[in-house]
Amino acid sequence: MKAVRIQQQGGPEVMELIDIELSEPGEGQIQLRQTAIGLNFLDIYQRSGAYPMEMPSGLGMEAAGVVEAVGPGVSNFVVGDRVSYGAGPVGAYAERVNVPANRMAKLPDAIADETGAAMMLKGMTARYLLRETFRVESGQTILFHAAAGGVGTIASQWAKALGATVIGTVGSAEKAEIAKAHGCDHVIDYSTENVAERVREITDGAGVPVVYDGVGKSTLEASLDSLAPKGMLVSFGSASGPIENFNVNTLMMKGSLYITRPTLVTYVARDEDLAANTSDLIDVVAKGDVKISINQRYPLSDVAKAHDDLTSRRTTGTTILLP
Repeated sequence: MKAVRIQQQGGPEVMELIDIELSEPGEGQIQLRQTAIGLNFLDIYQRSGAYPMEMPSGLGMEAAGVVEAVGPGVSNFVVGDRVSYGAGPVGAYAERVNVPANRMAKLPDAIADETGAAMMLKGMTARYLLRETFRVESGQTILFHAAAGGVGTIASQWAKALGATVIGTVGSAEKAEIAKAHGCDHVIDYSTENVAERVREITDGAGVPVVYDGVGKSTLEASLDSLAPKGMLVSFGSASGPIENFNVNTLMMKGSLYITRPTLVTYVARDEDLAANTSDLIDVVAKGDVKISINQRYPLSDVAKAHDDLTSRRTTGTTILLP
């Protein structure tokens, strides 16, 4: 079987598609024939060195597929089951994988394999952001950066289904249309508009109780200036680069603000937390409250181009790799 491996962290060129031997699934594992693989910014961070990893390594945290073999001690899956996962283990960029059964989710007939691969990591991220880190309630107005991206399109729809008013930021007129089609009531084009000023206009000067920011360095000031007093900045990513040398006194001066830097790994570390998260996600997708837009598909052999397009912001919605 073929799988992507890296011997060192670096640019897209460090990824190699090679032939490897896959053993039979071990204790508590199932073997999947993968039908679709999700592409995420987390993969970029791990490949580039932004997140240290032991070398050599595989890449990729989410995929969907069909169970082809069941290891000892597994009773909740049988050969032929359709499953997906989005919290690792690392190594999803492969035709087949052995994965821990306790970290897998069964896919209902209402959700196709490609959707299952595209929705898991980003959808689980949206779920913990909206339902745990800052629990969005009906009637609130929230700000979500990069609203036309993979997490943004899912989170905006989900927040709208919860009864929130969603303000989204994008970088182009084309992406503005995508954001509007995925739950955003107001869209701010940060390439031509001042984000914080527009947020104040939309909220009659009040600001918002929460800003969800997966962009990082370039949006920090706009995020803080968009918050109401005692509001929370949820900084969950760093697509534009990490936030460095932050002066905590800034939070005091801008209205006793809060800032948090959560990760999905923490929120789904326990099996029961992972199960609750994926259950909610599968439910909202199966009901149609959240629609998954797969806007790019690449063969696994073109993984370097897929990474380059994602980092260059040439993608919208979600992207999958096809093994």
